[in-house]
Amino acid sequence: MKKKGMIIAAAAVVLAAAAALTCTATVQTGYTGIVTTFGRVEDRTLEAGLHLKSPFQRIIAMDNREQKSSFTTEAFSSDIQQVNITGSINYAINKSTAMNLFKEVGTDYFNKLVYPRMLEITKGVFSKYTAENLVANRQQLSEAIREGLHGELNEYGINVISVSIENLDFTDAFTDAVEAKQVAAQKKLQAEIEQGQMTMETQQQAERKRINAEAESNVAKINADAEAYAMKVRSEAEAEANRKIAESLTENLIRFNEIRTWDGKLPVYMAGEGAATVPVLNLGNGTDNGAAE
Repeated sequence: MKKKGMIIAAAAVVLAAAAALTCTATVQTGYTGIVTTFGRVEDRTLEAGLHLKSPFQRIIAMDNREQKSSFTTEAFSSDIQQVNITGSINYAINKSTAMNLFKEVGTDYFNKLVYPRMLEITKGVFSKYTAENLVANRQQLSEAIREGLHGELNEYGINVISVSIENLDFTDAFTDAVEAKQVAAQKKLQAEIEQGQMTMETQQQAERKRINAEAESNVAKINADAEAYAMKVRSEAEAEANRKIAESLTENLIRFNEIRTWDGKLPVYMAGEGAATVPVLNLGNGTDNGAAE
């Protein structure tokens, strides 16, 4: 009897344990619980923690943390250059609408929905740029792809956080052509710089010559003006002196100077103005004068 009671007790414990296992479910942190009853998706989700459920219900966990997935694909630029693309995408699902995503797509939503749409949008974005512009506009490419994905995936409750274009690999022929073009551009730039320096030096030399010529011209003008001014001053001084001398001359002074400077000899010819001056011609000694008479 006692043994039978122990068996019943053990069976009760087993049944209780089985009931506990079938009537409870645990959702891990970072996940959202999707509830299905007889395979039908309930219009609600479960947060992380322990939850009660009926034996006929099943809980499917969907990761609602931010996730990162890498991708590789190839595309063509607007000038028909093939480019191999390596990148990554960061995304997360909306916890409140996770049951709709599970209902329409399932748990493998990245491979079924995100990845194909991402490849399609990436090819479309790259086709709008030339091969050379792809390298220079990598950030714009990433943002354009993110915006395109957000527009298509937001209705499924998938939030595209960011897209990163990490590497672009072109064909060897295109890479060689770009390198050759860059070398040519650098040589052209160097030639333009050298030509500019030569032009600048020539202009500077011409400017220095012009400045020197102007300086010499100014010096010559200054010297000429100074000389002219000196001549003017001398002329005015001489004129003033002559004027003062002329004003100081009188008839008596002139007679006095003539007498003072006379050496005692009569001139061969002397002429004057007025009655006071008498001409004397061929004056000699007394004998000659007597003979002449």
